[in-house]
Amino acid sequence: MNLILFGPPGAGKGTQAQFIVERYGIPQISTGDMLRAAVRAQTPLGIKAKEIMESGGLVSDELVLGIVKDRLAQSDCDRGFILDGFPRTIPQADSLGSLLAGINREITHVISLDVDNDEIILRLSGRRTCSVCGKGYHIAYDPPKSASVCDACGGNLVQRDDDQEATVKNRLSVYDQQTAPLKEYYEQTGLLRHINGQGSIRDIQQQIGELLEGCSGDHS
Repeated sequence: MNLILFGPPGAGKGTQAQFIVERYGIPQISTGDMLRAAVRAQTPLGIKAKEIMESGGLVSDELVLGIVKDRLAQSDCDRGFILDGFPRTIPQADSLGSLLAGINREITHVISLDVDNDEIILRLSGRRTCSVCGKGYHIAYDPPKSASVCDACGGNLVQRDDDQEATVKNRLSVYDQQTAPLKEYYEQTGLLRHINGQGSIRDIQQQIGELLEGCSGDHS
C-alpha cells in the first residue's frame, strides 16, 4: 500500500502514522527528514540541496522529487510507504503521479485526518509544559493539581509560543489554504479517504485499519 497522509497540526497525524508503520511494516517518508538525511549522507542530491539551503534558497520540486525517488528505491519501501508532508501543491502531486507511474507504482489511498478547527484550537492552546522538568499537561484533558504549577517538581507551567491561540489559528489557516486544492485534486481521482480524527486514538486506529484492510498486499 502506498499512502499519502494529510492532517492539520494537532490532529494526531504522527501518532496514526506510527500506528500504520508498526501494523503494516511500511516506512513513513517525510520529505523534510529525507532532505536532512541526504545532506548528512552527502549524496549527490544532498550536496546540491545543501548548497541551495545554505544560500537561503528554496529546494526545487525537481530536487525533492529526485530525493523521493531515491528513497522509494530502498528495499524497505517494497511493501509500500506513507508520504508525510508531500505533495504540498498540485504541480507536486502531478509530478509524484508521473514519478510513480515511471516505476510501475501508484498511490493506493490519500488519508485525510479530519478534525474541527475548534477542537484543534482547544487541543493545542490548552497544552502547558513545565519550565523546569519538561513534564507536559493539558488544562482541559490532563490538568495539574494546582494551576500553573507542575505536580512533579513545583516548577512554573508555560505555554509554547506556537500553541498560543492566535498562532494556532494562523497555522490552521495556512494548512487549509495549502491542502484544500490537494484534497479536491485527490477527491477527483477517487483516492481521498476521510477519517474522523475526533474520537479516541483507538477509535481512529480502528477506522484506519478497516480502510486499509485488504489492500496491504496490493500495489507493492
